[in-house]
Amino acid sequence: MIESISNAGVKLVVGLNAKSKLRKKENAFVVEGPRMVFETPKNLLKRVYISENFPLSMEEESQLKEYKDQGVLVETVTEKIMKTMSDTVTPQGILAVVEKPVYKLKDVMGEVPLLLVLETIQDPGNLGTMFRTAEGAGVTGIIMTKDTVDVFSPKVVRSTMGSLYRMPFVITESLQSTILLLKEEGLSFYAAHLEGKRTYDSFDYKKPSGFLIGNEGNGLTDEMTELADEKLIIPMEGKLESLNAAMASGILMYEAARQRRS
Repeated sequence: MIESISNAGVKLVVGLNAKSKLRKKENAFVVEGPRMVFETPKNLLKRVYISENFPLSMEEESQLKEYKDQGVLVETVTEKIMKTMSDTVTPQGILAVVEKPVYKLKDVMGEVPLLLVLETIQDPGNLGTMFRTAEGAGVTGIIMTKDTVDVFSPKVVRSTMGSLYRMPFVITESLQSTILLLKEEGLSFYAAHLEGKRTYDSFDYKKPSGFLIGNEGNGLTDEMTELADEKLIIPMEGKLESLNAAMASGILMYEAARQRRS
């Protein structure tokens, strides 16, 4: 049992939770709680840490044995050490170090591409919600700028509630170049924009499509807006000027899902 905060594994977990640079260097991140740990694809699982009093079900015990047989390091820690390792106020008693999944552009395309394209999203809760909503709406993949909030930060990981494992995503060095390449592949891009003249439900999203969503405070940059094939608007009552970025993207994604179901 690990009882010391000077343990190398403990230090690694604390560092991965706190530092994006270390996550990049180690090509790894931390997940917490039984749901996230036991949903982790086995090929990505590197280490598992369990609190000394964590109540394991028979199924979970069987999974942990399987992990050990595959060479995954599984260790028990004291309650105090688990609290040190956890990024939450109330630790869930189990966490894991996970290798970052890697996707290529072809992985986000699907049979008929439906993409969510994010420019400089900064709120972890927004990004996590977008991942969950994208999975629910049948989006084929997410493309993000490199200056979007770190998808592997603890807050984003928790907010995805497992969708991080199931929603392919690409972090691109040049979003403009990526969009131009995808337009050559036949995709049409729609910008949620206050200058839009047509409402979001008046377009055809059954064909290969992508939604451009901008930064929470500033919206899409002019450069990104110019790349859109169409600017659309979500009509609003009252005195509202705009919606939360995650809410707006959810409305668009589910309109596309509705059209594709019918």
